[in-house]
Amino acid sequence: MRPLLFVRADDFETFGIGRAAVEDTGAEVRVWEAVAGEPAPSLEDVDGVVMFGSSFNVEHADEQPFIHAMRDVTRDALDRGTPFLGICFGAQVLAWTLGADIVKAPVREVGYVPLRPLAPAADDEVIAHYADGDMVFQWHMDTFALPDGAVRLAAGDDVANQAYRVGDAAWATQFHFEIDRAEIELWTGEVADTVEADWGKTPAQLFAEADRHQAAHEAKGAETFRRFAKAAAARA
Repeated sequence: MRPLLFVRADDFETFGIGRAAVEDTGAEVRVWEAVAGEPAPSLEDVDGVVMFGSSFNVEHADEQPFIHAMRDVTRDALDRGTPFLGICFGAQVLAWTLGADIVKAPVREVGYVPLRPLAPAADDEVIAHYADGDMVFQWHMDTFALPDGAVRLAAGDDVANQAYRVGDAAWATQFHFEIDRAEIELWTGEVADTVEADWGKTPAQLFAEADRHQAAHEAKGAETFRRFAKAAAARA
């Protein structure tokens, strides 16, 4: 198995459970420090790309050139047929790359919400293990329209597009399946004084939700990484 490329799009991105879950499959992880302005890497010697979240949105692309670089790498992956997995901001970058609109969501989602897998998810090789009502972690204010030809895999009660597939080698989720408890505490700590006013929940509420849901969330998230790594290796 060749490495998977993890794309860091935020200074406070730790990749959560991602590295350990991928390494469990026998694959290595290579990191592109996109947010730091590191030059875009070649995709010739990786099995797949995982693009993580960001506190920036696509609307910031003209003031944050790394976002344009991320779109270029996304387009390169699609053109090559290199398997791609976008998470939150990464899902938005994939949609944006394919010409779909990125807009403000009807609600700002933060914390755990129930996922509603749709019929096409039942035999999807990356997210078929999710069941109706599984609680997934969210932290976003934007959402995306589905790109032309995309298959919607999961919905939400408040934000319609929660997971989709493009062709047979690109997937994306709005929810943060990668996040672990330490990363939740890190992100919350960075905005502790404003999170209630801006997002409608206190740190204590977020941590109480994590107490209830995080163990199951991490188990499902680790399986998502393993499934993607295996799918990517099979296409190499």
